Amino acid sequence: MAFSIALDNGAKIPIVGVGTWRADQGKAIEAIKLAIRAGYRHIDGAHVYQNEDDVGVGIRAAIDEGVVKREDLFIVSKLWCTFHLPSLVRGACERTLRDLKLDFLDLYLMHFPMGAKPGDELFPFDENQQLISDGSNFLDTWEAMEELVDAGLVKAIGISNFNKDQIDAILNKPGLKYKPANNQIECHPFLTQEKLINYCHSKGISVTAYSPLGSPDRPWGSSDHPTLLEEPRIKVIADKHNKTPAQVLLRFHIQRNVIVISKSATPHRIKENIQLFDFELSENDMKTMMSFGEKREFKMGWASTHKDFPLDAEY
Repeated sequence: MAFSIALDNGAKIPIVGVGTWRADQGKAIEAIKLAIRAGYRHIDGAHVYQNEDDVGVGIRAAIDEGVVKREDLFIVSKLWCTFHLPSLVRGACERTLRDLKLDFLDLYLMHFPMGAKPGDELFPFDENQQLISDGSNFLDTWEAMEELVDAGLVKAIGISNFNKDQIDAILNKPGLKYKPANNQIECHPFLTQEKLINYCHSKGISVTAYSPLGSPDRPWGSSDHPTLLEEPRIKVIADKHNKTPAQVLLRFHIQRNVIVISKSATPHRIKENIQLFDFELSENDMKTMMSFGEKREFKMGWASTHKDFPLDAEY
């Protein structure tokens, strides 16, 4: 079982990464230091998480303490929607690099296909609580991201939350210089994404799963909403392998050749969530986990009227 997946630029992305979404300010520094000490080499962040400065402090501390070298790490960030106008892309990337205290990113993703009105607000909404478009075309944004590769600011570029038709639009763009190296999408047994993953893999695009545990700490969740961590069929599989439900849910992706982002601020969970290579789920385990009904957590209702809203397509 591979510990990393090769991207089309020859780089290798570790198959398990540590996520920084909702890593509270102050906690992010220690969480990153602990994760690197525990063996994580892939760190997933984004401008919109509003903690890249702290993440950078954690990374820098681990490097300064001699725990790791920069070249051992694979660091990912994401271009936020309010910077989709081509003239804003480089400045957004440079700000992320300043915050992270880095010279380059290993992978820079377009966080969503939807461009939003530039300004200080991360979520510029109209009176109907819908994202206000900037009128941009994500193909033009992609061209500006390609320039970041040529400038040496990023080693590879990719996408997040894109559907098949939107990926096709990039792949078929006249004058395409770099195809997306990765598509990061919500994925877990309640949303297996089989068609989209198969499509991406057929095009040589790696896939990363976010919210692999079904996002149990999501702020909009309700207490009566069933969670994957409490799903009896997952617990049975976990008990059989003498593993936690979280470890089983993370291993599920690895066996599909899908990169997975795990997130925890709890020290023992951070360590547990990378201990995934000493067991293997059986074919029946995998079949069970592929058979649950579909429940998407991130419905993106705040952008459902945007011209580039990705969730109206079949996949």
